[in-house]
Amino acid sequence: MNKIVLITGASRGIGYALTKKMLSQNFFVIGTSREGKIDGIENKKFYSLKLDLSKPTSIKDAHKEIFSKFKHIDILINNAGIGPDLDTQYPERTSFEQTFSVNTTGTVFFTEPIVDIIIKNGMILNISSKMGAINTCNQADSVAYRMSKSALNMYTKILANRLKDNIKVASIHPGWVKTTIAEDNIINGRFTTEQSAEKIFSFINKEVKNGTFWDTETEANLPW
Repeated sequence: MNKIVLITGASRGIGYALTKKMLSQNFFVIGTSREGKIDGIENKKFYSLKLDLSKPTSIKDAHKEIFSKFKHIDILINNAGIGPDLDTQYPERTSFEQTFSVNTTGTVFFTEPIVDIIIKNGMILNISSKMGAINTCNQADSVAYRMSKSALNMYTKILANRLKDNIKVASIHPGWVKTTIAEDNIINGRFTTEQSAEKIFSFINKEVKNGTFWDTETEANLPW
């Protein structure tokens, strides 16, 4: 039987590349997007799901669909995220609230009910960023994005403590990836989305400690 992985934000970037990677490794993939349609993936082992993490009604509808069609999930990858204030110096209220509604609030309240159908010894992987690492922060930019990822990391630790006997939980820095989340990423990113997906997939198959914050670039633990 194919293992089932649920990937949020699967329509582009890292999520899209990771979806294709997991399908190539014979996983059944549930991929979410705001439109509910993902172009370029035609596979019997793929299920497209509409989800907008900024909207509680969309989260509720997605839960209903998931629970009606799937009895269990092996891996949840919380990949969906936005960064409208990346490379800016000061917080702006609208983009600040948008960032937290997706990267933190929406992710938390999408995840909580899903936990109940993740198999014993399954996995929750939060796609975070070393920009959310408090101990190593020496910049003053991207306030909302950095703070939202720090909060996501705390959620990782909380879940790891709660689920330590049943489900492995980890945060991962996917590398500086050439995605459209920021113009600087496209120009200076060190990984393609495919390379990042390979690194993430490799981590999923590692025997790692519960509650890990992993850096795909150095292949080592990151400070929180």
